[in-house]
Parts: sequence; structure tokens; C-alpha cells
Amino acid sequence: MTGPSGEDLYRLDGNGAAGVLQEVFAVEMTTASCTCPACGRVSALGALHLYGGAMGSVLRCASCDTLLLCITSGPAGHFLELRAILHLQPQ
Repeated sequence: MTGPSGEDLYRLDGNGAAGVLQEVFAVEMTTASCTCPACGRVSALGALHLYGGAMGSVLRCASCDTLLLCITSGPAGHFLELRAILHLQPQ
């Protein structure tokens, strides 16, 4: 998969986002459960598919590929888009 500016995006599992999630939430989030609004699947953030590139990272549902969480980082800090997650429950 390639990003909008042609850079390669590599798919990892959501555990690859552990560092930035820890910085933002200050608790272990890869074990937090979330619900996909499209298919209803409940899974841990660490079980989602992570795609990353120079612009940031996105976590997608492992079942239906719906975009669930976007993370970008810059000089002002981290920016999260959580609009698609129906429920997020840290363990």
C-alpha cells in the first residue's frame, strides 16, 4: 500500500503503535478493547492493523479494514483522530 505522496506504507499489528499510545494516554493501550462501528468487532488495539509512514499512522479494523484511529506527531505534540471508535476501554 502506498500513501498519497507515494511513500510506502507497511502494515504491522497495532502493537507497533505502543510507544506513541503510551506517550498520549500514559497507560498501556495495546490491550485496550475497542469496537468497530462498521462490523461490530471488539478487539484490542494491539490486534488492529497499523499502517505507518512519514505523515503518521493509522489503525484499521483487522476484520473489515475500517479506519479506526489516526495518529500524527509534530513539534506541537501528538494529534489523535478517534471519531470512528465506538468504544475504547483500557484494561
